[in-house]
Amino acid sequence: MDYEISFDMFENSTDNISEESGDFELNLQEPCSSVLSSNFNKIFLPTVYGIIFILGIIGNGLVVVVMGYQKKVKTMTDKYRLHLSVADLLFVLTLPFWAVDAAQNWYFGSFLCVSVHMIYTVNLYSSVLILAFISLDRYLAVVRATNSQATRKLLANRVIYVGVWLPAALLTVPDMVFARVHKKYHFTDPSMDTAESRTICQRIYPQETSFQWTAASRFQHILVGFVLPGLVILICYCIIIAKLSQGAKAQALKKKALKTTVILIVCFFGCWLPYCLGIFLDTLMMLNVIRSSCELQQAVEKWISVTEALAYFHCCLNPILYAFLGVKFKKTARTALTVSSRSSQKVNLMTKKRGAISSVSTESESSSVLSS
Repeated sequence: MDYEISFDMFENSTDNISEESGDFELNLQEPCSSVLSSNFNKIFLPTVYGIIFILGIIGNGLVVVVMGYQKKVKTMTDKYRLHLSVADLLFVLTLPFWAVDAAQNWYFGSFLCVSVHMIYTVNLYSSVLILAFISLDRYLAVVRATNSQATRKLLANRVIYVGVWLPAALLTVPDMVFARVHKKYHFTDPSMDTAESRTICQRIYPQETSFQWTAASRFQHILVGFVLPGLVILICYCIIIAKLSQGAKAQALKKKALKTTVILIVCFFGCWLPYCLGIFLDTLMMLNVIRSSCELQQAVEKWISVTEALAYFHCCLNPILYAFLGVKFKKTARTALTVSSRSSQKVNLMTKKRGAISSVSTESESSSVLSS
């Protein structure tokens, strides 16, 4: 039988003890060990986080570079892609911290604990909300094409900050208040003569309201991070599919657009739905709505670990789904890389010939990314 007990590194009192971290919660009746799940996470999570980090940096970094190469962002699609890539890029930058935390300990101190939590939260929510804005923009471009230009510009230039970045920033308030570094002691001996300690970084809620805070946090994540943007995405793209299915003109283009639209829907719900179902089920078990057992608890914990990695993998798919599928974006990327390569070769050649580097200016080709 295993016992876990945690002590806050900043407070000696038990006022800020969290049910979520198992503080002073010696569950002697339920011989349910979390060692298997913990050992699984120590190997699985760092590996997957490392893969997502590398792929996310390459894909989203390339989008940001190409967008920066364009001296002027001209289309609404360009702006959404840039917002999305920045959000995903900042999100994946937090993954190495969580990988080290899962494998060993939190070594980065209290300031980075709060900072990484805040960056993680703001970009987790902003990325899915931006996807909802992209679907709304495409709905206006396809279904309301004749008189939607002004509305699309307003959404892309102004409303996105109020509808995406502001609520995402406000949702970091619990991180500022509750995120902290604390010691977690793991007892493997019922006599509690020996214990292993581990430093972790997580939210520590007040003991008397821990259940409420934990449940509210999880339902908030499901509602704001999945249900609301998911409904917008599903409704907008279903209307787009219905619109594109009408008429017989330009069937080849319509088939490609329909295929792309279906892929966007399947990828979003395929990545996020399993994870949200997992934390929803775990929350119902925590609130005793569903009778829990040791086997079910361990199965749900492992399900959440696996599906969480799948959900985070969506930030690696976003550059492919929302940028690289665009013909004009691919042309702009090739132009940017070609011009960069030619400029480098020209500078090297001039350096060899004259021993000095002349100023070389290159002008980007007038190209815009394929708009919705």
